[in-house]
Amino acid sequence: MKRLIFLGPPGAGKGTQAIKLAEGAAIAHISTGDILRAAVAAQTPLGKQADDYMSRGDLVPDELVLGLVKERLSEADAQNGWILDGFPRNAAQAEALDELLASIEQSADRTVNFEVPDDVLVGRLLQRGRKDDTEEVIRHRLGVYREQTAPLIAFYQSKGKLASIDGNTEVDQVATSLQALLK
Repeated sequence: MKRLIFLGPPGAGKGTQAIKLAEGAAIAHISTGDILRAAVAAQTPLGKQADDYMSRGDLVPDELVLGLVKERLSEADAQNGWILDGFPRNAAQAEALDELLASIEQSADRTVNFEVPDDVLVGRLLQRGRKDDTEEVIRHRLGVYREQTAPLIAFYQSKGKLASIDGNTEVDQVATSLQALLK
């Protein structure tokens, strides 16, 4: 069984690799962004609460995101394993996730950190062509990542569960490296 957490800055390829690996291993790809959008669309009780925050442009509180993650981890497709993509984003969320996993008698097998130089990330994100993907905005997001999420690398390393992978290669080469890492 595989239970994985993917870390890495925006544009590192976490989502792309999570989708490929999840399909190949028949495990759930759990993206908190997707969970939030699905819960809002389905108008679940947690989705309605999340929508209140999102419609105001506010961040959804950690407690609410954790509730959504817990719900998602209980679904049938997550019983054989899962990949958390985009969560946790900070140390408080990582500690809360550990507590949540313990409460449902699960644990993450490994945390995979995707390493890609900032200039490459900027180039990748600019190529997406989204209107909010200007170089200034992208560099700000990378700064926020370095400040809030990068400390999780040390957090998971201290638990002996961190593996780093070079995300600055071709998609198939990253997938091959990831497969080798998980054997």
